Amino acid sequence: MQITDIHVEAARIQQAIEEHLGIEGSLIFDYISEAGKTRLNLITVNKRHSQSFLFHSEIGIDKIDALQKMLAYAQTYKEKENSYTLQWITKDSRDLHTSYFRARNVYEALDKLYYGRDINSITVFSVVMNPVA
Repeated sequence: MQITDIHVEAARIQQAIEEHLGIEGSLIFDYISEAGKTRLNLITVNKRHSQSFLFHSEIGIDKIDALQKMLAYAQTYKEKENSYTLQWITKDSRDLHTSYFRARNVYEALDKLYYGRDINSITVFSVVMNPVA
């Protein structure tokens, strides 16, 4: 029986997620221990406006389990979730930005936009559910 190095396995799965999403170098894998489990918050960083957003969260029994669940989500989320376009500005800038999210509903899309920031730091001008292609 071969024992796999947990760090090597985690790096392999993280790379598979990055490659599948096609956004290498723009993802943050944020691990949080809660109630004896591991929550993985996958965060994207937009290089154009240097803002970060929540892509998705998964809870696993450990880091590898959470990563495996995230990979499975990344491989199927386009078929399971709606596409939303949000237009917004930050409190510090007057530049209008457009961001795209996949979510189950409008509230989840907004949660992904506001993740990790003060709700007053962004003003949202429009939220549109995109037509199914």
